Amino acid sequence: MIRRLAAVSSAVLLFASAAQAQSVDRVALNGVIDQGFNHSEVMQTAAWLTDRIGGRLTNSPQMREAEQWTQQRFTDWGLSNVRAEGFEFGRGWSIVRSSARMTTPRPIDLRAIPVAWTPSTNGTVSGEVILAPITSADQFDAWRGKLAGKIVMLTAPTTGAEPTEPAFRRWTDEELSGRQAYSLPQTDPDAPERQLRGATADFPARLDAFLADEGAVAWVRMSQREGGLLHGTGYQYQVGQTPRLAGLELAAEDYRRLARLAKAGTVPTLELMSEVRFHDEDVNAYNVLADIPGTDRSGEYVMAGAHLDSWVASDGAVDNAAGSAVVMEAARILKALGVRPKRTIRFALWNAEEQGLLGSLAYVDRHVATRAPLSDPALAALPNNRTWRARWPVQPREGHADLVAYFNIDNGSGKIRGINAEGNVAAAPVLEQWLEPFASMGAGTVSLRPSGGTDHVYMQTVGIPGFQFIQDPLDYSSRLHHTSIDSYDHLRPDDLRQAAVVLAGILLSAANSDEPLPRMPLPTRPTASDPVGFPITN
Repeated sequence: MIRRLAAVSSAVLLFASAAQAQSVDRVALNGVIDQGFNHSEVMQTAAWLTDRIGGRLTNSPQMREAEQWTQQRFTDWGLSNVRAEGFEFGRGWSIVRSSARMTTPRPIDLRAIPVAWTPSTNGTVSGEVILAPITSADQFDAWRGKLAGKIVMLTAPTTGAEPTEPAFRRWTDEELSGRQAYSLPQTDPDAPERQLRGATADFPARLDAFLADEGAVAWVRMSQREGGLLHGTGYQYQVGQTPRLAGLELAAEDYRRLARLAKAGTVPTLELMSEVRFHDEDVNAYNVLADIPGTDRSGEYVMAGAHLDSWVASDGAVDNAAGSAVVMEAARILKALGVRPKRTIRFALWNAEEQGLLGSLAYVDRHVATRAPLSDPALAALPNNRTWRARWPVQPREGHADLVAYFNIDNGSGKIRGINAEGNVAAAPVLEQWLEPFASMGAGTVSLRPSGGTDHVYMQTVGIPGFQFIQDPLDYSSRLHHTSIDSYDHLRPDDLRQAAVVLAGILLSAANSDEPLPRMPLPTRPTASDPVGFPITN
């Protein structure tokens, strides 16, 4: 009896596996491979987004151009329901020009960039530096009366660190195999709300007001990376919250030189110039969406996305023109082949990812699911992305069941090596089957690990099977991510062609599968992993 039941169970599993495998149409994949490798347009798309348009800060003129151009490309390729879907964001901002120069004790040009959403200087301003690494409001009193006419150095200088590992690398087979282990979640259910109550998100505004009231000329900070790299990231984009004082980021090596001179008693004098523009014509940011309509499975759809916005220290190539070009190329490949999928395939280019995944959150909140408001009025008034994880229960919208799967790409220009299954043990074997035709191209790993920091995250928080691809790291984190050298030169054409082929193939399999991908249970408020432990409060 036991043997017979085991045999029946094995037969059922084999049948289920075979049925699922039939959703992988290898003849169609031959077309995807041919179109994606022999007729690729992925680098033309990437070049237009980077060389032609450049850095695409949310609501900047460059981002507006990118929104229009990508919609036109989707339309030219014949996709349906091409549209821009708006959500409230804030001010646009762009750099006209800037410079930084030490004038005493000797003249030298410094490497610098204005910090996003800080205002212009009033022409060229000059002043002695003062090292005042203020990190909290309770330090203000120590600096009162000392900052008038000064250029304030806000970063505590660190010792320079030379690299000890190669900047550029690919995953080894051993490293990929090490990603197979399940990652056990550790939960403190009260942590999100506790963090909100202790939040210091208003500190930048309070610091700006303090420095301006004290008569400081401007402020500078140190780049977080070595090698002359700059970032310029900033977050005070909301209407009515624009800083009063200009801020610039200096290369780490230049900043440390100033600090050393000041400590030695030879206080440097700087000349700074920052000319920027604010753009208030439209405070809405826009996600760009386009469809290949389904022929069956009424209302169901699968989705691929990448964020179109970037920072502006360079052209936003690996972060994330690369991912946007791959998503667009997957759309072009499938449309060129004339596929008629059972489910609709939707392509998304998200906006305001760099300010907190705001575009994908707006889509989830509007179309997929929302979360109950907090009872505390002060917390409930905070921005949606800050309170999202602290709000229970999840409240599915009418379209929740229609979104069958979401696939995100946002890890640079490295080839796809696999996919993070986000702990979904039921989906993992299906994903393995869909990836199997691409194993010889290096894409064969299905990891149960969760991944964070990009646009699949809010899908996961409301129970949608949302996945981020595993890509070769290359030099993404070591020197390109958000930096002043993130240009077209660092894109890898063969890797991006492979990524577009894999993405197009996965989408086609997901759209035509007889059964949707298995879901995790709808998230509910978790219990504490250690119910007798004590929260960390500092």
